[in-house]
Amino acid sequence: MRFRDRRQAGVKLAQELAAYGGRSDVIVLALPRGGVPVGYEVAMELSAPLDVFVVRKLGAPHNEELAIGALASDDICVLDHDTIAQLRISQVQVADIIGREGLELERRDKLYRGARQFPDIRGQVVIVVDDGLATGASMRVAVEALRQKKPARVIAAAPVASAQACETLSEIADDCVCVASPRPFYGVGRWYEDFSQTTDREVMALLDNAARRPEGATAGRA
Repeated sequence: MRFRDRRQAGVKLAQELAAYGGRSDVIVLALPRGGVPVGYEVAMELSAPLDVFVVRKLGAPHNEELAIGALASDDICVLDHDTIAQLRISQVQVADIIGREGLELERRDKLYRGARQFPDIRGQVVIVVDDGLATGASMRVAVEALRQKKPARVIAAAPVASAQACETLSEIADDCVCVASPRPFYGVGRWYEDFSQTTDREVMALLDNAARRPEGATAGRA
């Protein structure tokens, strides 16, 4: 299966999450940037509020696409110590990467949320959405960070994921929902016809559209 783009992938993912539709205790949190177009469609289909939860992948030196961990708000950090050891990445390099990505995390959080406070998710069913899960590092740190805010359940959701990521997240989240888990996996972008980069402007526009949507409505997609 290949998705046309993130928006279509979101519609497909929403079908897998249909049991959560129309409930007052459900909120969708999308991981920027690529997870926001997916999460927008999920929120529209489920008649659920949409917000963002900013997580930054920690990329290896000289190969930023290779995750050695991830960072989230509230100083939550998950490191892949095996990969760090295999690549012989020093503690100084790791600290450097964390510091740099921490600044970008703070910038994006302020940009996307503005004056809005993070929603109170205590007792809520939180569906955390990304556009795909390769190692699952970003989703893992998101789930662990959100647990500290006392939700009733945390659901990790993505249109496509590796079998390894699904297995790992099934042990960490209350549920892991994916449309497809192809073998071999190759990478998230392989399963999209259009995997162009999502811009900050698009993220903010989708969040604004979702905030202006009448309660309970599913229409009004951008």
